[in-house]
Amino acid sequence: MIEREIFGANADVRLGLSEDGRFETSGERFRTYLCAADAVVVHRARLTRELVTALAATGRCRVVARQGVGTDNIDVQALRDLGIASFHVPDYCTAETADHALALVLALDRDICAQDRMIRRGHWSTRVGRIPRRLGRRTLGIIGFGRIGSTVARKASVFFGEILAYDPEVHSDAVEAHGARAVDSLEELASCSDVLTLHASLNTNNYGLINREFLRNTREGALLVNTARGPLVDSDAVLEALETGALSGYATDVYAPENPADNASNALLARHERVVSTSHRGFLSQESEVSLRRRVATEVAYVLRTGQAPRYGRLS
Repeated sequence: MIEREIFGANADVRLGLSEDGRFETSGERFRTYLCAADAVVVHRARLTRELVTALAATGRCRVVARQGVGTDNIDVQALRDLGIASFHVPDYCTAETADHALALVLALDRDICAQDRMIRRGHWSTRVGRIPRRLGRRTLGIIGFGRIGSTVARKASVFFGEILAYDPEVHSDAVEAHGARAVDSLEELASCSDVLTLHASLNTNNYGLINREFLRNTREGALLVNTARGPLVDSDAVLEALETGALSGYATDVYAPENPADNASNALLARHERVVSTSHRGFLSQESEVSLRRRVATEVAYVLRTGQAPRYGRLS
């Protein structure tokens, strides 16, 4: 309804191909479907160079929108090379994702989920689960200090005694402006933090950023929270760290692949007693979803109507 309200009678809005209740995201039928579009809006499907080449060959597609923040599922360079305008919406869910990260931190530290499971089974015990710590005496380490990481720092200041941040692309002055202190390396951050939250964007250089080497440097009993992207974390290494006690808890909103059932170690993590899992919904609120859809549709309509480049979040 939101999209049709914005496009009116000027566009035929089609919401993807589906079969047996699941959207198709690959194959010849999917490719043919895409190539009939004047504009493509991508949520979680992958838009590869092959698909971008097919879109460009028709000469029809004028804009590709990534309906979300991250761009790791679309080949931005291919869109640039082949001259198709594109954009994303990097700031629509900053508050929601920061809130979700902090909710996971508190759920881990207070062992909310273990207590909930125990009471639902008919048991009652104050001592089941890990013993919480006084967070005002603890240090939070933030990996990635963009919009979301810096918002986490501001909101977390009411809980933690000290906040550290690592982001080689952000100057220490900007970090300090948000009440945190910049450190020079991931190793330093790992060794100095009681809780670590991950907010880095995914690119070709940081797959497996959280790996065995990183986890060997973490403080004893550290907690790790990931609301960024699944491939940033080596799930096998995290599972080992939980088993050895190098980590005392892990909370994640994201996996690689998306559904943990499609990967053995991810499935184990999702069921581990010291893991809190959510289904990639850190972005979600009534307000953020409406804002995202309205902004994407408005910008697509602008490009189609004027022939101009996207005004906001431009990628190519």
